[in-house]
Parts: sequence; C-alpha cells; structure tokens
Amino acid sequence: MTSYIRHFRDTRLTSWLFILIGLLCLTPVISSPMALVLGFSLASLGWVPEQWPIATLTKKLLAYSIVGLGFGIQLQTAIAISLDNLGLILGSILCTLALGSLLTRLLKLDIKTGHLIACGTAICGGSAIAAVAPAVGARSEQTALALACVFILNSVALFVFPAIGHLLQLSQYEFGVWSAIAIHDTSSVVGAASAYGDEALTTATTIKLARALWIVPVALLSALVFGGSSRKIAVPYFILFYCAAIAMAQLFPQGQVWYQLAFDLSKRMLVLCLFLIGAGITARKMRANGPKPLLLGVLLWLAIGSGSLLYILYWH
Repeated sequence: MTSYIRHFRDTRLTSWLFILIGLLCLTPVISSPMALVLGFSLASLGWVPEQWPIATLTKKLLAYSIVGLGFGIQLQTAIAISLDNLGLILGSILCTLALGSLLTRLLKLDIKTGHLIACGTAICGGSAIAAVAPAVGARSEQTALALACVFILNSVALFVFPAIGHLLQLSQYEFGVWSAIAIHDTSSVVGAASAYGDEALTTATTIKLARALWIVPVALLSALVFGGSSRKIAVPYFILFYCAAIAMAQLFPQGQVWYQLAFDLSKRMLVLCLFLIGAGITARKMRANGPKPLLLGVLLWLAIGSGSLLYILYWH
C-alpha cells in the first residue's frame, strides 16, 4: 500500500512538473533549443507521463501552430518566395530521393526503411514519413526507425544551423531558404529560423510548406513503385488552412491586431511542440535504431545541407 501511495505521489509530481515546463514554453523564458533539451531530459529520466497521448497532441499542436503562422505572412511575399525557390525545392527533393535509393542499396538497408528516411529528408520529416508509410505498406517498426532518425537529426539541426548561419554571416533571407531546404521537420525549421530572425522565419515557413505540398505526389509515386495503396495516403490538410490564413490576412487587413496575436502565439506554441518532440526521444530509442538507418540519415542530411548551402552562397 505504501509503495502504491509513493508511486501515485511520484506520478502526480512528474505530471505537474511536465505541465509546468510545458506552460513555461509558452513564455519567452524558454527558447526553442532549451525546450527540446528539457523534453529529452524528462524522457531520459522517465518523467514523461505515460498515460498522455504525447505524439497525437504534438501532431495537432504543430498543425494549429503552422496555420497561425499564416496570419503573419503577406500573400505577395509568399508567392514571390515560393516561385523564386521553385527550382531549388524540386531539385533538392529529386536529388535526395535518388541519392537515398542509391545509398540504401549500398548500405544493404531495408528498402522501405531507406525510402522513408529519404522521403523524410527530402520533404518535411515526420509528416512525409507518416504520409508515405501507409502508401508503401511499411511496418510499424520500419516507420519508427525512420521517424527516430529524422527526430535525432532535427534536434542536432536546431543547435547547429543558427551557429553556422552566424559564422558564415548569412542574411536573414539566405538562412531562411537554407533551413527550409536542409532541416527535416517544420517544427525544427521554424525553431531554428525564429532564433535567427523574423525575416528568416517568414522565408523558412513559406518555403518549407511549399516543399510540403510535394508530399502527395511523392506518396502517390511511392505507392506505384512499392505496390501499395494510394487510398491510404495521409494528406496534410493543415497546409490548405495555412494558405487560407494568408489569404484571410490579405483580404481583411482590418483584423491585423488579431492576426499578429495569432502569429505570436503560434511561435510560442511551436516551442511547446519542440518540448513535446524532445519528450518522445530517449537514449534507449536512439541506441535501438542501429547504425545503418542513422548513417543513411546523416549522409543524406549532409548532402542536402552542404549542397543547398553551396547553391545559396554561389548561385542563388
């Protein structure tokens, strides 16, 4: 009975601690990288409430946050940025998928796992993997491996990219383009870009979601190649709502005060998302991945990161 009471008390304490840190993420007290580290630390200590649907909550909060960011982006700017970088978006997706296929065979890695990692790197991390996995008939462990690799590299990117950007003295626009192309998940793209500046955030969000639109055709093509079902493709509808938010801000400018409030709140919600993402990563999960999937993820990440950076510096 005593052990049960102690367990109940400890569970309540860790739950309240988790809630407290989550609420602090909505304030300027906690930055994006700090939120990720705090989430990872709680997960490693076993202080994440197991009864809570963290993954589902993260997915929904991320979608709402991205829609809210749309209220802070001008329509003309979004169109111009997307068109100016259309070649880079398409080129990076095609090259990453082709290189992923080649490296998967060279590393003798499971083909579906390799394809999921390549799709996550090429388009938008976990969202792309979640959309493509049912289309190719991937097993749960194959999907989990791909997601784990992407989340680990996302965590590293959140710290490394702003440092490299400042070291190379990239402009706000250049860093926004680079982070949108070379970082996997939208949450980490926004986290890194917001740490760099508001113009970087606008640029990165616009390009990243323009890339995310390619989830559907890539998933359809994957279903054909792997003999899966196109009916099982998970369409990211939040992108459509994001576009609707941009259009609303353009058509009804009298609501600017509320649009700015939604934009600012969405940026803080993304920090909370990073905390929740960190809470889903543990050292045990990282070790369980094995070397080959992570090696593939790193090689693809280095290729798209260095290749896009060189393009931005010398040809963009």
